Amino acid sequence: MKHPDIRPLFVMLIGVPGAGKSFFVKNTVKSLFPDRDFKVISTDAIIDQRAAAQGKTYSDVFQNEIKSATTEMNQTLRNTIANNMDIVWDQTNLTAKSRAGKLSQIPQKYLKVAVFFPTPDEKELQRRLASRPGKIIPQNIVMGMLSQLQPPTTAEGFDKVITA
Repeated sequence: MKHPDIRPLFVMLIGVPGAGKSFFVKNTVKSLFPDRDFKVISTDAIIDQRAAAQGKTYSDVFQNEIKSATTEMNQTLRNTIANNMDIVWDQTNLTAKSRAGKLSQIPQKYLKVAVFFPTPDEKELQRRLASRPGKIIPQNIVMGMLSQLQPPTTAEGFDKVITA
């Protein structure tokens, strides 16, 4: 049970695929916030679960599952907010416009933190992307994402911006 004086925490991860966001969730977030119990909001996690249940890969099921995974993720977000739970939003969140739509759903009572993941050099990015079996993101899609990436600022409504 959280102390009543502590605001719930909302952490939005920002970066291209392969920048380290999901790795951060699995390996770092708990050590940074040891007294917090985060609910991770992620369409990728839902799609990964569904793919495993079907004995398929993420890439095999992505097109058929993304719409319903997004619906499920949004419902999870609403339930998490209703219960004043801490949130980590693990998606690319590349543009200020996309982040604004998501931030608008987060109540004022939340402390809002952006964690920006700079893009690794091209060789390292390719290595990371290749190390994810069954999750293929075409090069042209990755390049398009790189061209859209806008680092977050506090002017967007974040209380704090951290670079990972």
